Amino acid sequence: MAATQKLYPRGTVKRIVKAHSNQSVSKNADILIFLDYMLFMQELMREASIRSRKSGEKNISANSVRKVTEKTLRKFQG
Repeated sequence: MAATQKLYPRGTVKRIVKAHSNQSVSKNADILIFLDYMLFMQELMREASIRSRKSGEKNISANSVRKVTEKTLRKFQG
């Protein structure tokens, strides 16, 4: 039987976000934060995959992820 990954409780995520932003957090903000994070990771992996294929690699390497991280972060900057 596979072990399931335990996620942070919603209250904990809200507390962490509130502590870092010094602002109140709306009811469903934690869900939106998670979705934005997942979109960022999806885009990061897509860009890293493209970069690794262009450089002739068969797999995505840490180097290809590092090269596209700054570009992808700029896309998601609010």
